[in-house]
Amino acid sequence: MANFAKSNVPRFSVDVYQNEYLPEGGSEVNAIVTVTATGGGTIGSTVAAPAYPQGQRPSAAVVIMVDCSGSMDYPPTKMRNARDATAAAIDTLRDGTHFAVIDGTHVAREVYPGGGRLAVADATTREQARSALRRLSAGGGTAIGTWLRLADRLLSAADVTIRHGILLTDGRNEHESPQDLRAALDACAGRFTCDARGVGTDWEVKEVTGIASALLGTADIVADPSGLAADFTRMMETAMGKEVADVALRVWTPVGTTIRFVKQVAPSVVDLTARRTEAGPRAGDYPTGSWGDESRDYHLCVTVPPAGLGQEMLAARVSLVVPPAGGAAGEPAQPLGAQGLVRAVWTDDMTASTSLSPQVAHYTGQAELAQAIQQGIDLRKAGDFDGATAKLGRAVQLASASGNADTAKLLAKVVDVVDAATGTVRLKTRVAEADEMTLETRSTKTVRVKK
Repeated sequence: MANFAKSNVPRFSVDVYQNEYLPEGGSEVNAIVTVTATGGGTIGSTVAAPAYPQGQRPSAAVVIMVDCSGSMDYPPTKMRNARDATAAAIDTLRDGTHFAVIDGTHVAREVYPGGGRLAVADATTREQARSALRRLSAGGGTAIGTWLRLADRLLSAADVTIRHGILLTDGRNEHESPQDLRAALDACAGRFTCDARGVGTDWEVKEVTGIASALLGTADIVADPSGLAADFTRMMETAMGKEVADVALRVWTPVGTTIRFVKQVAPSVVDLTARRTEAGPRAGDYPTGSWGDESRDYHLCVTVPPAGLGQEMLAARVSLVVPPAGGAAGEPAQPLGAQGLVRAVWTDDMTASTSLSPQVAHYTGQAELAQAIQQGIDLRKAGDFDGATAKLGRAVQLASASGNADTAKLLAKVVDVVDAATGTVRLKTRVAEADEMTLETRSTKTVRVKK
């Protein structure tokens, strides 16, 4: 486990935003919990991170999984761009980082360094890896679960703090069952984080976003393969900026209180409710993955037993911990020294009890926006154009009201916006496949509430 006593790791803080007032008989409490990590290295300037004395950066291991199925040869530039992107990512590795490259088809094969081990990044191993990449060629099928399981075996062999994967695919997972992929994701969850990218337009959005969601990474589309190198470089810079792994949001609730849901709502919507692991009496841990210098928002909704007017109670206590490695029984979690309190107060002041917290209202809208986009695209694919128009119109309305300009621009490539404020739209008769896939892939990205 990492030594959190060092002064150069991030300091965590927790802020709670809520309207704690409930009407008589009220029982639902909502809060936005903002978690911020500051004071470690800075993501984006990671190769020479001056915040850390020499040798005290957290140890890290990264495995890059490159799709080498037959479709990567159509067009041939796709395979070349994938090789160049992998080389760019390797060039971005911090010296001392453990790494490996996997050639993924219907089987998984070690490209570099081989022998079931990881290389340690320096000038020599980077050059050896670049040479090995020249041997990558397209041919075979796609079985992503086998790639992930090999990445897990390689990463677990390294005695490091941060374990991360980068996965690139250009096609559908046709050579294993959805159940096989699900089983691989379940086996890898909590063992490493993974960013997933789809290149071109022949892959399945729900597969790629499902991989990233299960492994607490990011998902995106790179419609033009020429953009891969820049994207891989950004991903690796972010991975190199991570300093604390396996952070969990620990939620304690009193007797009689029920947790309805726990969701990450910024920078993207991820439902963590079903990922709870019990952590002692009335407490549960929700995984958040690895952290560098960054801030994220979480929406906590709990049901409390109704109380009399004028009474108040602690509805939940939120803290941050690093659970013991591998869920070792008997070992205590490592607290990260930050907590927030969620309160409930019963009042007969109608103004107080009916006003919405701006933060809760904003993120409730952002979650609805993501759902409306996904439902709208599914209805459009199913030929229900009236239903799709209604859902995508609602999405346009929500994006406009919340100031989510990036999502509004993506929506405008799929619908003609007549009136954004009322959500009046017309479906475009012709939509580029890349535009629809980009909207679907990025539908869960949110904007933070305006201060």
